[in-house]
Amino acid sequence: MKTSRDTARPVRNARLAAGSPPGPASARPAPLVDPVPLVPPGVPHNGRRGRGALTNESGRFESERRVLLDDGWGTIDAPPPLKTHVTNENPRQIITRNNSPDIGFDRSINPYRGCEHGCIYCFARPTHAYMGLSPGLDFESRLFAKPNAAALLEKELARKGYEVAPIAMGTNTDPYQPIEQRYRITRSILEVLSAYNHPVTIVTKSARITRDLDILSDMARRNLARVALSVTTLDAKLARAMEPRASTPTRRLEAISLLSEAGIPTGVMVAPVIPALNDSEIEKILTGAAYAGATSAGFVLLRLPLEIKDLFREWLEENEPGRAAHVMSLIRSMRGGRDYDAEWGTRMRGTGPYAWQIARRFEIAKKRLGLDRGGRTLDCTAFRVPPRPGDQLELL
Repeated sequence: MKTSRDTARPVRNARLAAGSPPGPASARPAPLVDPVPLVPPGVPHNGRRGRGALTNESGRFESERRVLLDDGWGTIDAPPPLKTHVTNENPRQIITRNNSPDIGFDRSINPYRGCEHGCIYCFARPTHAYMGLSPGLDFESRLFAKPNAAALLEKELARKGYEVAPIAMGTNTDPYQPIEQRYRITRSILEVLSAYNHPVTIVTKSARITRDLDILSDMARRNLARVALSVTTLDAKLARAMEPRASTPTRRLEAISLLSEAGIPTGVMVAPVIPALNDSEIEKILTGAAYAGATSAGFVLLRLPLEIKDLFREWLEENEPGRAAHVMSLIRSMRGGRDYDAEWGTRMRGTGPYAWQIARRFEIAKKRLGLDRGGRTLDCTAFRVPPRPGDQLELL
């Protein structure tokens, strides 16, 4: 089948006015100390306007490491603006499987590697190390697109023995990041899923999703689609610093409204919750989303696996120096004294009194605002198997 990737002209956006393993307590780093700046003061960062990370340290698998040092001669000039480069990738398969016991899906699709949104806390950043690139600035400026995703998906859905379950999108990098406007890979995937009545769930930080209201509303009428907008803060200044190229908080709430009015079950994800930075906004975010038409809500506590812990500490020291030590202290209090605990069952929620308080506040506000109405199961019975090579064409 042909998709809009092959035939459609560009459409303007619709607009409305893995970490440290668990171990015994004796092996855990106990002292809760103020984070030490990872870059010497006075040395210009590699950060650019509109980028989240400040540095571009080599990936953990590289034999060499890039370090920026000032030799005292004052010869380090401001680097030129950092441009986004996109490389086409042709994977052998597009559906990724997982057996993690603490997430609600077993398969997902990621149309892109890397994400131009540049969210400093993004737990997907360490995956760029597998490409020989940095989880820092490389992750948000050296991207990979999968233009054959729709064709691969159609082939995988046609395999004998395929069992239907909702496919999740937006689980690693955002399917509606800025380059989707040009590549339209996410839309082509949705067209395949719609054509064969396959259910899908989407999480995004981008109001760009409203471009696909036509497909999503049609799928929603058949109980095949559910969407969630991730809203981390309502503070535009904080949002610009933490997630520089994502849609503004206001645009995300507008997107929730548009999606809901189109009959698409829409929720809000408060993710990540960062203690002493945005946790005070939980009730405000949920209230705004409920008034916009959201019917469900979820949250995830900040996760700092692998390189993210250093990138996030750099960002804190640069953008929130007065609160950096307090933020890290609270994070460790919810992670058994460490920056991160990857244990299943607690990695999304944390442990301890402060984590319990966050979860309790969230549940109370969620119930009070009626954000527990979006849990209907998507239809997996109407799936139509794509024609396989060699199959006899149906008589019309």
